[in-house]
Amino acid sequence: MIPHTLTPALDYIDPGTGSMLFALLIGLVGVAQFGLKGLLIKAKFRLSGGRDEGHAADALPLVIFSDHKRYWKNFDPVCRELDRRGIDVTYLTASPDDPVLDGPYPHIHGEFIGEGNRAFARMNLLNATMVLATTPGLQVYQWKRSKGVTWYTHMQHGANEMTTYRMFGLDYYDALLVSGQYQIDDTRALEALRELPAKEMELVGIPYFDDIVDRVRAAGPVPEHPTTVLVAPSWGDSAIFKRFGPSILGDLLATGYHIVVRPHPQSFITETDMIEAVMAEYPASEQLEWNTDLDNFDVMLRSDILISDFSGTIYEFSLAFDKPVICVDTHFDESPYDACWLDTPRWSTTAIPRLGGWLNDDNRGQLKELIDACLDDEGFRAGRREVAAETWVYPGEGAVRVADYLEAKYHELTGGSLREPGARDDEGEQNTPGVESAQASAD
Repeated sequence: MIPHTLTPALDYIDPGTGSMLFALLIGLVGVAQFGLKGLLIKAKFRLSGGRDEGHAADALPLVIFSDHKRYWKNFDPVCRELDRRGIDVTYLTASPDDPVLDGPYPHIHGEFIGEGNRAFARMNLLNATMVLATTPGLQVYQWKRSKGVTWYTHMQHGANEMTTYRMFGLDYYDALLVSGQYQIDDTRALEALRELPAKEMELVGIPYFDDIVDRVRAAGPVPEHPTTVLVAPSWGDSAIFKRFGPSILGDLLATGYHIVVRPHPQSFITETDMIEAVMAEYPASEQLEWNTDLDNFDVMLRSDILISDFSGTIYEFSLAFDKPVICVDTHFDESPYDACWLDTPRWSTTAIPRLGGWLNDDNRGQLKELIDACLDDEGFRAGRREVAAETWVYPGEGAVRVADYLEAKYHELTGGSLREPGARDDEGEQNTPGVESAQASAD
């Protein structure tokens, strides 16, 4: 099935559409090849009793790959749990100043492997049993599946749907660690349309959301402050600044509230001219603040409401910090994304109205009234509870469940254990090879 949004007129194909169709053709060929390869690999595992007998003895047991330092917040709680269990991890990062390189945990061994294509070249020749990553596009763009890697596992960035990755973004992973049943349903629908073998999918929750909740509790009450509005645009043609232009900041300043703008890091890479022009037109002042902190915890903690577009920050702010949001109606273009293959509406279109208000051309002139209404509406608090139940399973257990999955999968693939023989975790339990860790609580 080819989405109708990708079907051009028969008498003319513009360069952009032609490029997209060519990429789609290449992707479909790759899907077919990968599907056959996946079936052969699974058959081999079954015939060998679940062991990869041909795997090199010197393969790294477990590798975490991060294409940018900003994903340390996603991996940190998982690394902390793996370190607690005495499991050695090779953490390969494409950022020279990634926090992992400061050596926060004894068993997590950080290594900078270069930026951009240099990092992907290293990953393409990797020799490892398992790789855990948040990076989409495996086998689609520069990052290819290495012949020396047995199992690729994807852990999502946040709480929203996984179909807003660029097309084929997750097709070539072996397993996905997810946080809601709708993500499983969407993935299975895509697999059926593309005739792909079913990936392993494990509900684990959201480890870094659990961390945020712990940090909020530890921080205590926020000191008295002027009403603060955090603006967190995503990047691309469907994002806030492309939709409304820089003048949206003028509308926000007119409310009299303190405004904090936190651009998406990708904007400084692929939209440099645009974001620099916006910052020049609306420079920092007593009322307007530009924020580029690696860790967004402090700015979210002191903000009262968030305005964003289709960024996963919406769910982080509303669910983990328990605060209202306003989503900008940016007329999101689904055509470059997996979502365009599905006939069902994106989950976020039903979730966001329960979390806060919508900002569009019709109510842009009443922005202050919209902000005030969202701040005062207690109904959104109940809505946040509903949305959290759909997209954040097992709150408080995310890191434990990810670590449990990795241990069990390694044992299934090799017959061995990720833990060192005789090692003890922080609770004094002896680590026995081949024995899977216990679940933190019953399912």
